[in-house]
Amino acid sequence: MNMPLMPPTPELSLGPRFALDRRVCVLANRWGTRRAVGLFFGAVSRLGDGLFWYALMIGLILVGGYRGLLAAGHMAATGLLALLLYRQLKRWTQRPRPYRVCPGVIAHVPPLDEFSFPSGHTLQAVSFTYVALAWFPPLAPLLLTFTTLVAVSRVTLGLHYPSDVLAAIALGSGLGASSLWLLSLATSLS
Repeated sequence: MNMPLMPPTPELSLGPRFALDRRVCVLANRWGTRRAVGLFFGAVSRLGDGLFWYALMIGLILVGGYRGLLAAGHMAATGLLALLLYRQLKRWTQRPRPYRVCPGVIAHVPPLDEFSFPSGHTLQAVSFTYVALAWFPPLAPLLLTFTTLVAVSRVTLGLHYPSDVLAAIALGSGLGASSLWLLSLATSLS
């Protein structure tokens, strides 16, 4: 899907500060023009919209019983905070998506919202993974692989810069760790 370019923004005139970010974005996006690569990462991104995580939560409840229910509830609460955080950050930063301002970058799938920073898909994936692994560590190979693929998909599909994804990883890790700390604090007080 080729989206129209917006007029140049101040971000493009910042020169070398964002040159590597743009260069990696263009290279990853070109890789995404290969049909199989684009279809694969499009599917990963679509699953990362929520379907994978909702199915995981239901699976945890079905397989894990009460412990699974607690884990799914913890994931849902953390996911809600992640949603509120990245929406606020996007409104505050208003960083245009790369396909809108970077020559040579196209959107391979339509975005869910207007702005780029941070990657909401990546922030959600990292925070969900952080929490789920605290409850069910054997899920690490599946969740770490899927979360990595979600992060890569966002740049490959032309929707985010690498810095959007890296910031989302940091934010998602902080949010996941904070939610675990708060849970341990709450259980130690009761």
